[in-house]
Amino acid sequence: MAQEGFWDDPLQAQKVNQRISRLTQVIERWQKLEGLYEDAEVLLELGEEEEDQSLESEAAAVLDQLENEVADFELEQLLSGPYDGNSALLTIHPGAGGTESQDWAQMLLRMYSRWSEDSGYTVQILDLLPGDEAGIKSVTLLIGGDNAYGYLKTERGVHRLVRISPFDSSGRRHTSFASVEVLPELEADDQIQIAPDELKIDTYRAGGAGGQHVNKTESAVRITHLPTGIVVQCQNERSQHSNREAAMKILQAKLFQHKQEQEQEKMDAMRGEQGEIAWGNQIRSYVFCPYTMVKDHRTGHEVGNVQAVMDGELTPFIRAYLRSQVHA
Repeated sequence: MAQEGFWDDPLQAQKVNQRISRLTQVIERWQKLEGLYEDAEVLLELGEEEEDQSLESEAAAVLDQLENEVADFELEQLLSGPYDGNSALLTIHPGAGGTESQDWAQMLLRMYSRWSEDSGYTVQILDLLPGDEAGIKSVTLLIGGDNAYGYLKTERGVHRLVRISPFDSSGRRHTSFASVEVLPELEADDQIQIAPDELKIDTYRAGGAGGQHVNKTESAVRITHLPTGIVVQCQNERSQHSNREAAMKILQAKLFQHKQEQEQEKMDAMRGEQGEIAWGNQIRSYVFCPYTMVKDHRTGHEVGNVQAVMDGELTPFIRAYLRSQVHA
């Protein structure tokens, strides 16, 4: 019988293959950057020799593309944490304020979904609790793809909205808050071991949209981890089995975070300082009135086109924060 070797362990083989794939992608990116540089250089030389402005314009366009590609490549190199390459679990909770803050939470859900899809990530809603009148009371997303956690960890904290309320008949200005929590999706060999007798599992009928099947069967799952008191739930999948798997995925991430917090006296780096979901603790403000501006209070980065940000243009804020941490 052949001796069991390294490649007989499917988890180890998978990790090595993933590492090879990522290194191959880095090499291909370098080759693409080099090709763009050479193309621009040739076009500039030809344009000067033939005094052809169209070639010079074409070279300028290639240089613009090269600049954008270099910026994206630089951003990827800022991800150095042990879990930065993982997918992300992103949870949004509204602050006090009822319908106002619940509507703000839904606006953030749309913003992160847009950014994720534009960035080539998959977006799966694991759990969503609708608001009483509008908006949402909570939502947990699985955003899948390489480096999703590395980028989205920059978004954890309290987000503040200032606008003329669409729910106020007097047209007054309101301030709303919502918190964003981001955790890494753990790979199989990183997961926390959980004994079955440590879990209390309840099933119930899911609420909200979902059709007759979702509302008439006990497909929703709530899991309580008895030693820590951590509670997670999932009701968005059609079957109880799928909801249980999704809830366990969230529980694994939360227990991992809990373990990190136990090993450190202060809040761990997986979530960062967040505090109360209220005034004075926000990481970013989104102002719709009396002027339009989105400002990140950690880096000072700001833009005037608030609608573009709400449509998912978050990368400049992510880049600014990651750069600030390198020089911190």
